[in-house]
Amino acid sequence: MLFGGGELFVQGSVALALLLGVPQLVIGLTVVALGTSAPELFVSLISSFQGIDDLALGNVVGSNIFNVLVVLGISAVILPMRVHSRLIRRDVPLLLAVSMAVWGMASAGRVTWQAGLALLFALVINTIWETRTAREEQAEDHNGVDPADAHGGYGPALIRLAAGLGLLVWGSQILVKGASAIALGLGVSQTLIGLTIVAAGTSMPELVTSIMAAIRGKTDLAIGNVVGSNLLNQLLILGSCAFVSGGRGLSVDPALIRSDLPIMVATTVALLPIFWTGGEISRREGVLLVGLYGLYMVEQILPLTAPDLASPLRSFSLFVVIPVLVALLAIRVWHHWHQDQREAWQDN
Repeated sequence: MLFGGGELFVQGSVALALLLGVPQLVIGLTVVALGTSAPELFVSLISSFQGIDDLALGNVVGSNIFNVLVVLGISAVILPMRVHSRLIRRDVPLLLAVSMAVWGMASAGRVTWQAGLALLFALVINTIWETRTAREEQAEDHNGVDPADAHGGYGPALIRLAAGLGLLVWGSQILVKGASAIALGLGVSQTLIGLTIVAAGTSMPELVTSIMAAIRGKTDLAIGNVVGSNLLNQLLILGSCAFVSGGRGLSVDPALIRSDLPIMVATTVALLPIFWTGGEISRREGVLLVGLYGLYMVEQILPLTAPDLASPLRSFSLFVVIPVLVALLAIRVWHHWHQDQREAWQDN
């Protein structure tokens, strides 16, 4: 329901925007990106309305981690991801800044409605900035929107839009109820269910979109889909949930502050050296990203299945895996810098 609803929502929105004369480039940067994030939006909003804050926040954080490690990783395994777009290069540092800001907001244990309003305001500013700077790039690098999508007039467009919204709302309610029942039945926190089952389920549109883009050789679109969706997850979805929560605000599980939010920020930081060093994610790095998500999932589930092994695994991650990754990234940056210096010396 969520996948089909998101697809109908995108089709109806794109057709309506084209009929109203909205430029295709603006559609790609806003409507299409919103369409792939629609499942996360509806699931988190319904969770927030029902007072299930842990599920709403876990969905946002878990989806961002899934997008970077799994969506980008699998896409890179299919085809090495090389970024030529200056727009994407600007968006990754912006994503890091937003992620750190969200971590800071949540560190107080509650995301207030004022913080949510600030995130929504930042979304408006970013959308204006994106549409203006996007004129520097070719439209097909960002959206793949076909003018034929507007065929049929306003009636079919509105029908698809309404059907998509209906499926999204209905599917979101079912997913939230099912996730809550699973958490209750297994005796685990709703945060954990949001970080794993719900996050992976609502991120399927991003995964399918990026895989299809990678197969077609449109690596900018595949990476742009992930970066844009992660920005929307925090600015639009988290901002909306915090804003509609009113005076009570969104309560934040201490486990998110202690572990998962830092991991979300760390996965974004890891992208920066990749883009600085030639703007490419190789197949080996793609496998590494997917492997890191596997380790993250094991770390989430192990305390429930084998508590005695949870502490040694965490120590292994902190004192072995993370230092090795930092060293590899530092070596890659140094190698790229050294190569640039050598090429500059040869040119002189």
